[in-house]
Amino acid sequence: MKIDELIDADFSGCIAIREHDRHILQKAYGYADMPNKIPNELNTRFATASAGKVFVAVAILQLIEQGKLKLDDTLGNLLPIDFYQIDRDITVKQLLTHTSGIPDYFDESVMEEYEELWKDYPNYKIRSSKDLLPLFIQKPMMYPKGEKFQYNNTGFVVLGLIIEEITGQAFDEYLSNQVFAPAGMSDTGYFELDRLPARCACAYIYDKVREEYYTNIYSVDVKGTGAGGAFTTVKDIEKFWDALFSYRLLSPGMTGEMLKEQSGNEKEGFYGYGIWLRKEEDNTFTPYFQGCDPGVSFISWYHPGENKNLTLVSNLGCNVWKLLRNIRAAI
Repeated sequence: MKIDELIDADFSGCIAIREHDRHILQKAYGYADMPNKIPNELNTRFATASAGKVFVAVAILQLIEQGKLKLDDTLGNLLPIDFYQIDRDITVKQLLTHTSGIPDYFDESVMEEYEELWKDYPNYKIRSSKDLLPLFIQKPMMYPKGEKFQYNNTGFVVLGLIIEEITGQAFDEYLSNQVFAPAGMSDTGYFELDRLPARCACAYIYDKVREEYYTNIYSVDVKGTGAGGAFTTVKDIEKFWDALFSYRLLSPGMTGEMLKEQSGNEKEGFYGYGIWLRKEEDNTFTPYFQGCDPGVSFISWYHPGENKNLTLVSNLGCNVWKLLRNIRAAI
C-alpha cells in the first residue's frame, strides 16, 4: 500500500517521513487559512501544543550541565513565590518526569477540553508562564511528591519560570538563543495569536451544530508557556532531532539520560526527561514527543537504530496518532 493511501482526504497539515536522510514522503495538505484557501506548505509554521515540553527540558538539562542548576534543587530554593499548599521540596527532576504532584491547572484526567479553562479566566491574559499562576498556585497537592507518575502541565510551566529566574531572560527568548538557534530551527518560536508572523497556519475546530469550522483563538493561550505552544515546521523538527543526536544541544551523557526511562508505566506510557518513550518489541525505547490542543495535533517519533523519523502535524486536530501507527506498519 502506498503511504498516500493511508491519509484521509480531509487531512490538513504536514507529514514528513525520513529514513537514512532520505525523504520517503514530505508533503503538505489542506489550508493554512481556510476561508481564503491559502494552502499549507512545507514551510508553514504550525502550533504544536505540549510538544514544546521537550524544548523546555533541553534548556533545563543545559543549565544543569552548566552547573547553574541541579536535578535535586527544590522549588522553595529556586523561585521567590508563595507556594501556599504546594510542597516547596518538589525537585526539578520530579517536575521533569511528571512525578511532582503539583496541582495541574489543566488536569487531563478530569477536564476533557482545554477550552474549558477560559470560561472564567480569559485566555487573552495568558502571554507568559507567570500568567498561569492564578490557575493553580492556591490549589492543594494532587498527591505527595514522588509518589507516582501523572502527566502534568503545571510542572513545565514552573520549569519555564525556573529558566527565567536563573537566566534573567524570558523562557522563549532563552530557548530561541540556546535551543532553536544551535539547531538551525529558524522557523520555530513562541508567537502571540493576535500577532502571528508570516506563514503561520490558523487552527480550526469543527462546530457540529452549525456544521462549519471556526478558529481556536479563544480556546488556547494567546502565547505559549513552559507547558507548550511553540510554532514550528516539519523541517525544523527534523533539525531538532539531528541536533539532539549529534550532541549539539546536550552532551552524549546527558542526552542518554534524557532518553532513558525515568518514569511512567505500561498503561500511561514511559517517560524520560521531557520526552515520551515508546517500548519496542525488543524492549528498547524509542523517543517521541507530542501535543494536542483544540484544533491542534502533533507527533514526532524517531528510531535512532533505524535512523527513521516520522513527523505529523495537523491544524484541524486530525488523528495523527492513528496515522503514525498505520504509517509505521506500512514502512
